[in-house]
Amino acid sequence: MTEPEREILDDAETLASTAAQRALEVLGAAIDQRGVAHLVVTGGGILEQTLAAMAQPDALDWSRVHVWWGDERYVPAESDDRNDRPAMAKLFDHVPYEPAHLHRMPAADAGYARAEDAAAAYADELRSAADGTDVPAFDVVLLGIGPDGHCASLFPGHPGTRVADRSVIAVHDSPKPPPDRLSLTFPALDAARQVWFVASGEGKADAVARALGGAPREEVPSAGPRGRERTLWLLDRDAASNL
Repeated sequence: MTEPEREILDDAETLASTAAQRALEVLGAAIDQRGVAHLVVTGGGILEQTLAAMAQPDALDWSRVHVWWGDERYVPAESDDRNDRPAMAKLFDHVPYEPAHLHRMPAADAGYARAEDAAAAYADELRSAADGTDVPAFDVVLLGIGPDGHCASLFPGHPGTRVADRSVIAVHDSPKPPPDRLSLTFPALDAARQVWFVASGEGKADAVARALGGAPREEVPSAGPRGRERTLWLLDRDAASNL
């Protein structure tokens, strides 16, 4: 696991365009080296801006990119609360991806009796794409940070922050609606080659400072995920204002 690096950009627009261009470069390099790339996306305003800036059809061979979700709201597939809807609208509707490589988390109306069953199914899908491990070696995971310090759907003090034996969990009683979600766990996120946090705005400044200040990940989950090759925090000046 790597120690966090930090880089401060002038504003949200520069932050999103910088994160996007660098992510495209990492994915392109992975394709050149291994023939395939694995990207993990999550939700949030600045990450939606980043995904929009990544919508460059000719930047790389998108058909070789596997896309995974770091978390998802466990609601029906057509709900506006789904994380995959803005991801599609901002990025994947604009690039020539391979449909079989777009690994959306199950929706609440997908036929599973419980969210736990949906989580287990997604864990199986991850395992099937991995080389003898629970999850693929993600090339880059794009994470945001909540004002409370949460990342993906791992919330402060929630049981999910203590799970060590699964790659995907069901989250209930989320402090942020909707209450039921699916999320990758710390072990799954820690399997990534690179973990990037992208944070913008003064509202994130306290959480950023706590996460980078060494807070326990059970209290500030964003302090937890660490890439095997790199852990990078990309911040605008407002988000970095308490560092």
